[in-house]
Amino acid sequence: MDKKLTININEKEYMVNPAQTVFEAVRKYGVYVPGICSTQPDLGIGVIQTCDTCFIEIDGELKRACATIVEDGMIVKTHSEKVQQSQHEAMSRILENHELYCTVCDNNNGNCEVHNAAEYLEIEHQDYVFREKPYPADHSHPFYRYEPDQCILCGLCVEACQDLQVSEVLTIDWERKQPRVIWDDDVPIDQSSCVSCGHCVSVCPCNALMEKSMLGKAGYMTGIPNDVLEPMINLTKEVEPGYREILTISNIEATMRKDRIDRTKTVCTYCGVGCSFEVWTKDREILKIQPDPAAPANGISTCVKGKFGWDFVNSEERLTTPLIRKGDKFVEASWEEALSLMASKMTDIKETNGNDAIGFISSSKCSNEENFLFQKLARSVFGTNNIDNCSRYCQTPASTGLMRTVGIGGDSGTIGDIESSDLVLVVGANPAESHPVLATRVKRANKLFNQKLIVFDLRENELAKRADLFISPKPGTDLVWLNAIAKYIIDQDWHDKAFIDQRVNHFQGFVDSLELYTLEYAEEKTGLSKELLIKVATIIHEAKSMCALWAMGVTQHIGGTDTSTAISNLLLVTGNYGKPGTGAYPLRGHNNVQGASDFGTMPEWFPGYESIEDDRIRAKYEKAWGTTLPKEPGYNNHEVVEAIHDGKVKAMYLFGEEMGIVDSNLNYVNKAFEKLDFFVVQDIFFSKTAQFADVVLPAAPSLEKDGTFTNTERRIQRFHKVFEPLGESKPDWQIFQEFANTLGADWNYEHPGEIMAEAAKLAPIFSGVSYERLDGWNSQLWPVDKDGTDTPLLFEEKFGFEDGKARLFPVEWTPPFEPGEEYDLHLNNGRILEHFHEGNMTYRSDGITHKVPEPWLEVSEELGRKRGIKTGALVRLKSPYGEAEVRVWVTDQVKGNELYFPMHTMVEKSAVNLLTSSYHDKVTHTPNYKEMNVKMEVIEPSGPSPIPDVNHRFGNPQPQKGVGVERKWARKDFTSIPEFIKRKGVEHGESDQAN
Repeated sequence: MDKKLTININEKEYMVNPAQTVFEAVRKYGVYVPGICSTQPDLGIGVIQTCDTCFIEIDGELKRACATIVEDGMIVKTHSEKVQQSQHEAMSRILENHELYCTVCDNNNGNCEVHNAAEYLEIEHQDYVFREKPYPADHSHPFYRYEPDQCILCGLCVEACQDLQVSEVLTIDWERKQPRVIWDDDVPIDQSSCVSCGHCVSVCPCNALMEKSMLGKAGYMTGIPNDVLEPMINLTKEVEPGYREILTISNIEATMRKDRIDRTKTVCTYCGVGCSFEVWTKDREILKIQPDPAAPANGISTCVKGKFGWDFVNSEERLTTPLIRKGDKFVEASWEEALSLMASKMTDIKETNGNDAIGFISSSKCSNEENFLFQKLARSVFGTNNIDNCSRYCQTPASTGLMRTVGIGGDSGTIGDIESSDLVLVVGANPAESHPVLATRVKRANKLFNQKLIVFDLRENELAKRADLFISPKPGTDLVWLNAIAKYIIDQDWHDKAFIDQRVNHFQGFVDSLELYTLEYAEEKTGLSKELLIKVATIIHEAKSMCALWAMGVTQHIGGTDTSTAISNLLLVTGNYGKPGTGAYPLRGHNNVQGASDFGTMPEWFPGYESIEDDRIRAKYEKAWGTTLPKEPGYNNHEVVEAIHDGKVKAMYLFGEEMGIVDSNLNYVNKAFEKLDFFVVQDIFFSKTAQFADVVLPAAPSLEKDGTFTNTERRIQRFHKVFEPLGESKPDWQIFQEFANTLGADWNYEHPGEIMAEAAKLAPIFSGVSYERLDGWNSQLWPVDKDGTDTPLLFEEKFGFEDGKARLFPVEWTPPFEPGEEYDLHLNNGRILEHFHEGNMTYRSDGITHKVPEPWLEVSEELGRKRGIKTGALVRLKSPYGEAEVRVWVTDQVKGNELYFPMHTMVEKSAVNLLTSSYHDKVTHTPNYKEMNVKMEVIEPSGPSPIPDVNHRFGNPQPQKGVGVERKWARKDFTSIPEFIKRKGVEHGESDQAN
């Protein structure tokens, strides 16, 4: 570690770290220096130097504290007369752009940096007359508005957009007579390339950018009509002797708001990134989502769904009472009736047909505690291991590949490791749409810090467009090029010999297995040239560190487990495990798909991935639960459908999963549901799956309960109850307990923390996990020792096998399934940014649906010309398993005969899984969603576009680094603060200074 430096702050000596700014150093020691534009130091380039309120004396000169690096012996003064004059002048320039009417401002919530800085500086009067700008407020966007008259031009929104989110939408037009923030090339917000992530709104230090859900809602005096508000503001200025009194009143009002606005920390219910933030609420109304720099996975970042996609919680379509089928109708029932019927029917089926005649489908949307309790219900009450979760559809091949090679089936490190890596290799993943906040870290590192980015994908997604190298192999051939590159690296003697000798087994056997995978063979099978593959191998060899990211484009194949294994093999060969900035990162799709698997909802594993076939482990659970437990692995999600068709499974209990839309080969799956003697579905909405049920139970979403989620990093985080459950709905864990007790189980959990404590006692990898250690923004990454020590980076000393060594695991290519020559178009599928999964939650957001009202089919320009179709055409796709109708978007994101069909729909005829098959990964039974060819019939050659003109995909981004503050300084009407103080001749109240 670098040696500490000594600096003098206001005549006291302090030890500081080299490379710190003076602003960081003084604030660390509790010395307040205002710095409105420095309130988010991790946004992008670091310091943007726009507000000038942090000028202090450093070694006798006025300098910006935010942009000055500490030096040994430096003398700092933060209260001298020159400093006070400088900061007063800077704040006066800001207030020339911003009208202080704090008491009636929606942003008067104790965290307004402009308010706080003005109060600290004891600003008494407006030195420069507030100037209205000649621009109207922009209310065009469904989620937020921009008020130019309140904008202080600090540029935090620009920096967040350009260099953290890296959407590159916002800039400041410094050349205007009166500068302002603009979207794209100066269009209304809703017509721009804004992706609605909300970064800009979250970082705005005043009320210039505000969530529409906050307007008129926060304070006791907000929501006043403009024709009343403006005279009140003017009257206040006339009556009050100065700002001190205004700020005092506003502080009282802000304190009063704390009693009416609840701020509750939660964890996002969408993808696997695991963003955490505060939910601001008043009664049952969500005012806003406010991220915090302390949030471990996301910091200040959000995406459109996490920031704005919560309307579903208060939807009128929520299930609020149990339903029981009576013939073709469902009737409302009491909880006692529903649970009694379930107990009677499921007990009869168990006694008549055996324990394994019942299947249990768990939820990757629900908490760790709920998944733990559900597998306990299946195993200890019903005596079956027939339990699985939707990781079977996405994650399991990746986990299995990692278990084969490194012994632990989770991400090797954290998002921080991905961000700091020298090279990121993305294979069959679309993080910018599926894991947007994680993708921002890759985009930022690539843009600002020269991180290399290689993307292998069929489709030119956003990261592919930004990549140093975008490569599109033939569908289903990733294993071939992975093995070929591994072989080439070894043949060139580029492999990490020391790492392999010390830490890896089976090297020679692996080398022998690669004999077939020459560059010539890879060129033949993948369609990629030898020169291109050598270029990739060379970049990997020259990189100091590499992280590999992959997702469903890899796992949803017949050979998905083997391809995942090949990725891990390549990382081992190059020594890219166990060091910062290295490792394997299969990106988890759902908020708790990692946790659902971790906590035992799999047919072969107890919680913590302990084998149910191990007599010693099983005995531990039998003792804890006081019952005999089944030894043989049960049916997984795929097998349970087969078993229903075969008459082996008669009943099923499913919660928080939409199998009726997301399962592969939907017609086959739905026919299975019709064959069940008894079916229980537990959800927050009456889903497609619920239509087949005999009992439907109303569950509570994450905002209506307590618990924990585990994100893609293996990071366990607490979320807290924001609202009471709606109607008679209940948290899933309470429903399980009441059902188990109806069957005589005598469970007595009073809080999810008790369930976690039980899991921690039983599963070694959770032994130190506790709600106390997860308080606030704290998190723990498993494995966690009993003393609470967690493991952000795996494999630093040993791998997850008994001898501590990794294992190179030979794999062979399995050609993808092809249905026949008549099916001439390859069908790819996946996610888009705005919606999530089938859309049960996101389509209930008016704002999100405004941006994306329906799914679409991406068709290449070449294919569009051949088939005579344009954007808006309605087509029918047919496979051997079904057909679907969807409107077309003609785009250059796909090439040739490649189609891309997003999965997000609640309209059955537009569901991509009507087309997919029941073929599956040969190891894990994960459906081969990505292996399907179809034929196309044109119903209408043109029609209305499925993507509105207001969608960000039609915008015109304006990339730049930073906020362009140099252009502000270059203006003729700008005088620097030090120069201004030196002149001392300008009269307050008359100024043409640019801010």
